[in-house]
Amino acid sequence: MRKKAGLLLVALSLALNVAFVTVWALHALPSLTPEPGPAAEEGIWCPLHRRLGATETQWRQIAPRLVEFQDAARAVCEDVNRSRAELIDLIAEPEPDLEAIRGKQDEILAGQRRMQGLVIDYLLAEKDALTPEQQRQLFDMLRQQAGCSGHGPISEPMRSSPSCRSPGPGNHGRMMENE
Repeated sequence: MRKKAGLLLVALSLALNVAFVTVWALHALPSLTPEPGPAAEEGIWCPLHRRLGATETQWRQIAPRLVEFQDAARAVCEDVNRSRAELIDLIAEPEPDLEAIRGKQDEILAGQRRMQGLVIDYLLAEKDALTPEQQRQLFDMLRQQAGCSGHGPISEPMRSSPSCRSPGPGNHGRMMENE
């Protein structure tokens, strides 16, 4: 009975971690259509960068990196979600294989670490394009938005963070804005 309770706790813990990555990725991944209006016409389709007051010159440096980051983040998110589904299937088996479950946990944790690495690399690269004041604003916003359902020192969940969704054909989603 203790093994089953332990497995359940591990599964719940993993589900919370995956939920955090999923929520973050949903906000960070592109929606493939620009937001209509003056800001989209100006070329800066990201509400976060508009809010930071990015110039067109800064945006020309930031936009390609942002699209590249979003593509990489989408791939990692899909891998983590696939592993999460496989973990649930393993746990649901009539006779769960603890070794296979632990292996799948390791896969999920590795995916979460890859996502974290992508975010860190992106922020370090973006930091170079921003002025010191814009950097301060960006990191202040990140500090304010970095919580996840009470699992962090910050109380505001990431779901309300301003995110950037790259433009493109095929999807009629809107960008998330917190302005």
